[in-house]
Amino acid sequence: MRPPDDAALPDRHPAVGGRERGSASVQLVVLMPALFAVMFLGMQGALFYHARAAALAAAQEGVRTAAGMNGTREAGVQDAYLFVDAAGGDDVLVSARVSASRTVADAQVTVAGRSLSVIPGWSPWISQSAHAPVERITQ
Repeated sequence: MRPPDDAALPDRHPAVGGRERGSASVQLVVLMPALFAVMFLGMQGALFYHARAAALAAAQEGVRTAAGMNGTREAGVQDAYLFVDAAGGDDVLVSARVSASRTVADAQVTVAGRSLSVIPGWSPWISQSAHAPVERITQ
C-alpha cells in the first residue's frame, strides 16, 4: 500500500503549522516571572499586614495596662513586649521596640519594628500607637 499523496491531505491552517513550534516555552518564559512577582508581592503584603496587626494589638495591650488605675508606664511597656513575644516574637515583628508615656490624663504606647520580608534587601518599617485615658476615681 502506498502512502497518501500530500495533495490528498486537507490544507493546514498556517497558524497551526510548523511555525508555532516552541511557542508554549516562550509563553512560559514570559509569564513565569510575572506569576512569581504576583505571588511574592501577595506574600509580602500578607506578612506586612500580619506584623502591623500584631504591633497594633501589642500597643493596645500595653496601653490597657498603662492606663489602668494602678498602672505604670513600665508595666505597659512590659505587657506590650510580652504580647509581641506571645504573637511570635522575631518571626512576626523583627527587632520590636516599645515606647510608652503616661501623664495624669493620658497613656500612650507605641510598638515599632520591621516586618519579615520575602523580597531580598527590603524589610518594611512598622509603627503602631494606641492612646487611652488614664482611669481615675471621680466624685
